[in-house]
Amino acid sequence: MPLKCGIVGLSLVGKTTIFNCFSNARAQSGGAAKANIGTIHVPDQRLYEIDKFIKSVKIVPATVEIVDIPGLTKGGSQGEGVGNKFLADIQQTDAIIHVLRCFDDDTVPHIEGSVNPVRDREIVDLELQIRDLDMVDRKINRVEKMAKSGEREPKHILDILHKVKSHLENFQNVRTFVMSEEDKKHINDMYLLTAKPVLYVCNVDDASAASGNEYVTAFKQSIAHENAEILIVAGKLEAEIAELDDPEDRKAFLADAGLMEPGVNRLVQTAYHLLNLQSFFTAGPKEVRAWTIHKGETAQQAAGTIHSDLERGFIRAEVMKYTDFIHYGSEHALKEAGKFHIEGKHYIVEDGDIMHVRFNV
Repeated sequence: MPLKCGIVGLSLVGKTTIFNCFSNARAQSGGAAKANIGTIHVPDQRLYEIDKFIKSVKIVPATVEIVDIPGLTKGGSQGEGVGNKFLADIQQTDAIIHVLRCFDDDTVPHIEGSVNPVRDREIVDLELQIRDLDMVDRKINRVEKMAKSGEREPKHILDILHKVKSHLENFQNVRTFVMSEEDKKHINDMYLLTAKPVLYVCNVDDASAASGNEYVTAFKQSIAHENAEILIVAGKLEAEIAELDDPEDRKAFLADAGLMEPGVNRLVQTAYHLLNLQSFFTAGPKEVRAWTIHKGETAQQAAGTIHSDLERGFIRAEVMKYTDFIHYGSEHALKEAGKFHIEGKHYIVEDGDIMHVRFNV
């Protein structure tokens, strides 16, 4: 399954413009009532370097599914506007991309009457917190019935739930609540919205694309305690770059704006970091392909990413390190150099591993 990120924010902050920059879809901006879904190809030059030696029929990059969720308004958690649908859509994502308006434009009135990204984040967070409080209260009611039987475990779960509830009532997000990995399992089954990792995207004017502006500075100061990931993107500028077919024209456009790479590259890299992800490769005459897994996953788990049969019938993984393969240029040369590895099911896959899975079902 591809990584799934949801773009959220108040109405008319530039969410759909940024969605169109990043995805292969072209959605209509201006307050749509339903989610738009698109796909990002994860940029990875290593695929093309591998293919110089393999010369396969096709190259298949890893993908990220991106969902442009309808703009939220105050009262969304009580069903105002498209609120309930908005919150249900967020629940299905792995991470949240929260777009904040950090530009002035008299032709696009702000839904709250003025540009203030600090306030806008608080509005969206409050709606998510209210929804999470309702979910926590429902679980408390269920666990309280279990606790009356005198079992020890339900009492411990209740203690955690009440602490999380108090955290939310203090206008804090669940992702900032410190708890053990063991305790997290009692929270994870609720798929709480404010527990999801978040990437803030400050949507700025063209002139602020490289270094931001006073709105970005104020916003960064307001969330300094969160240690959150922040990306500065000039949505309108990026949309113009995305329309260019010639890679050289894109490079020139980026250079004029003082940028080294498109916002989509930075977004994907940041999303991978947020979610502790990495890529491994399979390579053969038919295709060179990238696969996404969590860091720390074993060879057997990685095999399951390719197909469930490979995980179920896993025998061994034949592994070539990316840097070794580029240096020696072929599987045969790697074997001659003693750089070709045979690994078992408990081998921890590393970023850039080129793997061939042997299996029997």
